[in-house]
Amino acid sequence: MLRTPRRPLPSDAPPRSRRTGRRRAAAAALGLVVSGALLTGCGQGRTTPAEARGGAAADGSTPAVDCRKEKCIALTFDAGPGPHTAQLLDILKEKKVHATFFLLGKNHVVPHPDLVRREAAEGHEIGNHTWSHERLDELSTEQIRDELGRTQEAIKNVTGKAPTLMRPPQGRTNDKVHAVTRSLGLSEVLWNATASDYATTDTRLIGDRILKQATRDGIILLHDIYDGTVPAVPRIIDELRSRGFVFVTVPQLLAPAAPQPGAVYHP
Repeated sequence: MLRTPRRPLPSDAPPRSRRTGRRRAAAAALGLVVSGALLTGCGQGRTTPAEARGGAAADGSTPAVDCRKEKCIALTFDAGPGPHTAQLLDILKEKKVHATFFLLGKNHVVPHPDLVRREAAEGHEIGNHTWSHERLDELSTEQIRDELGRTQEAIKNVTGKAPTLMRPPQGRTNDKVHAVTRSLGLSEVLWNATASDYATTDTRLIGDRILKQATRDGIILLHDIYDGTVPAVPRIIDELRSRGFVFVTVPQLLAPAAPQPGAVYHP
């Protein structure tokens, strides 16, 4: 049986210095969802998927899924792989959905290479979520490079390919982070829909929160390391499909544009 080490603070959780009070508040007020309001301001402009597609050079090509015409949405999972990842991959395979996984290096990629390999083999996009889930905006340039570079290498060692996408823990980013990601060939990917699934095991509530926030060109943030999340995924997929949504990976959401190193993508 796979065992997950002590879990890091999730991508959409409040900062560590205010963690206890804010987390209790989130758990108590189950109707509230932490979302883009937690993302820090910085000099780098943010690009929506539609803006990325609109800025693509006209080369006559048509993406396999054309999100200029389709009602696309990207399903993304952070902080794995872990004990629930195999079940999630089974669900995604059955539903014929490709997702984007932002992986942690030290306690997840390294001990679970078979799951990482399976994610890549089954057509999912693999992204970088740092080595140990440190807030990058609080680190030096050298530390940021270490957090991202070690994970790039770990994923490449397993899949044969280094990621081109990363997600900063808690969405916290700044100009130093942008500079390092650019030098490593990485784009930053944020989100506009989340369930704060770190604060509840209520599968129904997790699904309700995502279904309420889902939008065209949206990027959904969930975590496959929490007990209530993976069981919510079939309902999320079925309900959004009934509304006309088409599930894509983040690169497919941007196509025919390609993710640009140092860019920040935020619906």
